[in-house]
Amino acid sequence: VQLQASGGGLVQAGGSLKLSCTASGRTFSPYVMGWFRQAPGKQREFVAAIRGRTGTAFYEDSVKGRFTISRDNAKNTVTLQMNSLNPEDTAVYYCAAREGNYYYTEGGYYPYWGQGTQVTVSS
Repeated sequence: VQLQASGGGLVQAGGSLKLSCTASGRTFSPYVMGWFRQAPGKQREFVAAIRGRTGTAFYEDSVKGRFTISRDNAKNTVTLQMNSLNPEDTAVYYCAAREGNYYYTEGGYYPYWGQGTQVTVSS
């Protein structure tokens, strides 16, 4: 599975951005799709994940109520709508995929990764 992320950029605090990740190479629906982020000097952290067939979504606590993950299996695309952004959300955001129905918050369980897209939130 090849993943291509896009949609990052610079936004003021309180603003919104929408990230997209398009998959190619294999049937998309059996895969759990996840978003992770890594800020400078910090470890990579889980942001959100969504199951393939059910569309059940999971979120890291700090983004609940602000971020929404969704997917379109017909278009092989997963999106992360990010609202009410704050400077602590500044990071490189990565999409990731793993086959199966269970999501993990540890990135090591995801064998497929996109190239990352920078999100910068100014105060």
